[in-house]
Amino acid sequence: MIVKALHETGLKSEHCYMAGLASIAASYIAWGVSQQAEEAGVDRADRWGIFVGHWAPTFFGLGLALANYEKR
Repeated sequence: MIVKALHETGLKSEHCYMAGLASIAASYIAWGVSQQAEEAGVDRADRWGIFVGHWAPTFFGLGLALANYEKR
């Protein structure tokens, strides 16, 4: 039901795969910026990197679901 709704809005599996790759890059950038900009040190930078890094599996999972739906 959700995959069908996403497909009907024009979202394709390639879009989700690209978002997954972008979130990996954003995770690294968030870690680096947080480490440089904040006084909290490496602990907070690690948390930011991990938080953003958790988005990638979600995007890749949606990409796989959409790819299976597109085969129909």
